[in-house]
Amino acid sequence: MTFPDEDHFDSLARDLIGCELPKSEWTHEAHFAAALWFIRHPVRNAEREMPSVIIAYNEATGVANTDTDGYHETITLASIRMAKHYLAAHPGDTALSDVLSGLMRSPLGRSSWPLDYWTKPVLFSVTARRRWVDPDIKPLPTQV
Repeated sequence: MTFPDEDHFDSLARDLIGCELPKSEWTHEAHFAAALWFIRHPVRNAEREMPSVIIAYNEATGVANTDTDGYHETITLASIRMAKHYLAAHPGDTALSDVLSGLMRSPLGRSSWPLDYWTKPVLFSVTARRRWVDPDIKPLPTQV
């Protein structure tokens, strides 16, 4: 899936929030697209809203939110923080499609990017899935 313009970001957000996004479209790129959309819309609070949206979406699409599957708090919040950091390095009028395209060409485009910051045992622990756990390899970049 590509996001060539703002309408595609709006459509993704609407379908995700409404639990109507086809499961096959909930990709690594779509996670970051949603994070960028939430961040760019100041009436939204990505850290507060995205977790409940993802949890509801998972339930609606048959994905159980358990100790081993479904919603992952640390990865979600880390992705939001990294999206904010990446977005902050661009002028405020930069199209989200351009930001997302660059982000996906960066190390964040690899779905394994969190393993640059957390060891597998820590990242994939039940604790990290249920609540924020600080990185144990190196800290995330600070907000700009």
